[in-house]
Amino acid sequence: MSDRADTAGDLAPAAAAFPKHYRLLKTDEFSSVFGFRRALRSRHFLLHYRRRDSTEAPGARLGLVVAKRFLRRSVDRNLVRRLVRERFRLLRARLRSCDLVMRLAVKPLPLDRRDLAHEIEGLLSKMMSTDR
Repeated sequence: MSDRADTAGDLAPAAAAFPKHYRLLKTDEFSSVFGFRRALRSRHFLLHYRRRDSTEAPGARLGLVVAKRFLRRSVDRNLVRRLVRERFRLLRARLRSCDLVMRLAVKPLPLDRRDLAHEIEGLLSKMMSTDR
């Protein structure tokens, strides 16, 4: 067995998972968040959000919009998606019941993983502080 497999086994599977009930999948779900018209802006992203009632499923759900016009290469679009999902997974336990749509609004040049990750985390943290 490789060392990589050993370290991956140390993580709790539930903590690293991103199951379907934490995702926005349908057009209606995205439309309801966009229609609520609550958004926070950072340098490259817009975070649209909508609080959900306690009668609906608990926990935060995430939807992603990464347009091809900002990042032509699918590798770059997928990198941004992975960064957003990872930050969401790390902060999900602290988020209230809400639907979030993270949208890339400006072409990031240069494409720096560390800066984008900090920007995403800062935007989610800002949403948590304004949501109280």
